[in-house]
Amino acid sequence: MTDTQDAVVSTDAADGSASDTEVGSAETQTAVRTALYIGGEERFTDEVVKIADPGKPGVIVGEAASASAQDVADAVAAAKAAFPAWSALSAQERAAAMAEAIAGIADDRDTDAAILSQENGKIRMEAWIDALVFEIRWNVTLGVADQVDEGTTLSPAPGIPVTTQVQHSPLGVVSIIVPFNWPIAILGAALPNALLAGNTVVVKPPASAPLATARLVQRVAAKLPAGVLNVVTGKDENMSALIQNPDVAKLSFTGSVNGGKRMMEMASKTLTRVTLELGGNDAAVIAEDAVLDDTHVDRLFGAIYDTTGQICMNAKRVYVHRSRQEELVAALEARLQKVVLGYGLDEGTTMGPLHQPAQKAFVEEIIQEAKDAGAEVREYGELPGGELEGGNFLRPALVIDPDPSLRVVTMEQFGPVIPIIPFDSEDEAIAAANDTWAGLGGSVWTSSPDTAQRIGSRLQCGYVWINDHGANRLDLRAPFGGVKQSGMGREQGIDGVRDFQDTHSIATLDEEALKAMAH
Repeated sequence: MTDTQDAVVSTDAADGSASDTEVGSAETQTAVRTALYIGGEERFTDEVVKIADPGKPGVIVGEAASASAQDVADAVAAAKAAFPAWSALSAQERAAAMAEAIAGIADDRDTDAAILSQENGKIRMEAWIDALVFEIRWNVTLGVADQVDEGTTLSPAPGIPVTTQVQHSPLGVVSIIVPFNWPIAILGAALPNALLAGNTVVVKPPASAPLATARLVQRVAAKLPAGVLNVVTGKDENMSALIQNPDVAKLSFTGSVNGGKRMMEMASKTLTRVTLELGGNDAAVIAEDAVLDDTHVDRLFGAIYDTTGQICMNAKRVYVHRSRQEELVAALEARLQKVVLGYGLDEGTTMGPLHQPAQKAFVEEIIQEAKDAGAEVREYGELPGGELEGGNFLRPALVIDPDPSLRVVTMEQFGPVIPIIPFDSEDEAIAAANDTWAGLGGSVWTSSPDTAQRIGSRLQCGYVWINDHGANRLDLRAPFGGVKQSGMGREQGIDGVRDFQDTHSIATLDEEALKAMAH
C-alpha cells in the first residue's frame, strides 16, 4: 500500500485522548489535537501541524504536535531503554501483554473512523474498516506467538563435528512509517510483528493525515510498558533520527517508490535495515472463460475504485480477452454511472476526494494525456458543489484500449482511472502484465483452475489473487510484499515476525564426532 509521498520522512502527529476530540455529523467539523507519546507520557508542543480537510477547501480537521529533533531523539532513547526488559520476555508473555493492550480498541472506532474520513477523504465505512483491520491483523499476529521462540537444532554431520542451535533474536529499536491511504490498517501489518518479535517501536503516522492513527496508537501504547511503543510527528527535517540514529536497528516504510529510494539512501549511512512496501501497478488478467456476473464484477470494481483508487494493491491495469472486452466495459460502466461523489461522512456518498491537490493534478494530467493521444476516455459522475467545490474531487474514468506507452498504463495512477486493454493470447497477456517496473500484486479471472495456476504462476509479483483482487481478500496469515521496485521484505504471519528478527547460532563441539573424524 502506498501513497504518493516522496517526502524524506514527513511526519505529523501522535495522539490525543478521546476527551480531546469532538466529533459530530458531517456538518460539525472535528476538532482534534494530538500529542507526541514518548516513554509512556504525552508531550504537547507549542508548534503544531494543521491538518487540512481534502474535501472542504480551507477547513482544518485538527492539529498535530510537531516534534523537534530532540523529541525524536528522546523517543528513540525511550524505546532503547525499554528494549532489554521487553525482549527478555518470552513470546508468549509479550503476546499476553499485547492482547491486553488491544482489548477495548473498538470502543472508539466510530470516532476514529469519523476523524480518519475527514483528514483522509475516504468514505466513513472505509475508514471504519481501516481501523478494524488493524485489530484483526494484531490478533492474527498473536496467533503465531507459539512459533516465535522456536529454533532449529543441527546435528553433527560428516566433516561437521558440532551440534548447533539456531535461535531467533529481536533487533532492537524499530521505526515504522505509514502512509495516508490506509494508515491504521497498514500499521497493523508491521507493528504487532515488530513487538511480538521482541523489538520496541517508534511510530510515525502520515504527515497529512496523522490524527486518527496517533490517537489509536497512544491508546495501545498506554497499556504497554513505558517506552515499548512511542509516537512522534512533525517536520521532515527533524525526523532523520528515525532512520539514521545508530540506536535504530530497522526501518519499516510503506509509501511511494521514490520515497522508498530516499529511505534506503538515508538508511545506508548507518546500515539501518529496511523493509519497504512500495507502489504497485497491479495487472488483472481477465481470461476468455472468466465469469463476469454481478458478484465477480463487483469484486473487480472494488479492486479498482476503492478509496478513490488510492490503494497500492488495487488493480491498476486490466487486460481482458478481446472477446470479453465489450461485456466487461459495459458492466463496469453500469456501476460507474451510480457513483456518488461527495463528502466522506455524508450519507449516500460512494466515492470521496483524492487526498491531496498534487495527486488530483497528476491524475488529471495523465487522463488528459490519454485523451490527447486519441484514446477513448469515458468519465462518470458529477463533481459536488457548494462547500465541496474546489475540493480534491475527480470523476472516475475508463480508458479503453490505450497505447501501452501512455502513463495511464505505465505509471501507478493512484486515482479513480483504469486502462482496459484487450489481448488475444495468454502469452500476450502475461508478457504485458509483467512489462512493468512494479511487482506487488496481480490477479487472474477464469473459470478454470488450470488456467488460474498456469497464468498466476507466471505473473511476476509477490501476491496473486484468483477471481478476486485487493485488500478485501488478502490472506492476513500469508507473507505479503513486492518484487522489483515494489519493495523488499515481507509482512504478515510468521514471515512478518521473522522480518523483525535476526538469527543467533550457538555451536557446541561434539567430541565423539570429532574423534570419529580422526579415523
